[in-house]
Amino acid sequence: MAQKTTKAIAVASDAIFAQAVDFVLKEHIEGGYVNDPRDPGGETNFGISKRSYPAVDIKGLTRDDAIAIYKRDYWDACKCDDLPPEVAVAMFDCAVNQGNGAAKRLLQRALKVKSDGIIGPKTIAAAKRANALELVMDFLSWRLKRYANTANATTYMRGWSKRVLYLLTFLTTEIEVG
Repeated sequence: MAQKTTKAIAVASDAIFAQAVDFVLKEHIEGGYVNDPRDPGGETNFGISKRSYPAVDIKGLTRDDAIAIYKRDYWDACKCDDLPPEVAVAMFDCAVNQGNGAAKRLLQRALKVKSDGIIGPKTIAAAKRANALELVMDFLSWRLKRYANTANATTYMRGWSKRVLYLLTFLTTEIEVG
């Protein structure tokens, strides 16, 4: 019985990851190739930057390769499978856009637990006890505050804010968690 339950949880987690990555890879979020000289990440494709992945052929990066990177280096690294679905998707999107460390600390601030950047048992337990949508709102407000204090906010703040609003809409009207 335990094996069947574990398998069902894995399938549900895979379905949430698929929705999260589909959201991130939408064209108006991270869906295409960009080489904006104002962006410190440099050349970017599917949201994967040359700065973070200097050995990757960014222009030749495929969607499947980007998804594999996202699963390993963002979703799994942030322990999203252990979080409530809406929180996991918000965490993942933040990690993709603002980095894993920032995403972890912002979640901890929203939870009012020690902000050490480690998603361990205490953070996971607090996230599971919280009202998921209220936690997402707090998390997104911390995310917006961090954006506002970023050096290039004057250039990108409108786009970042739109991204957060698109995410909030997705989490409240589109995500399938059942």
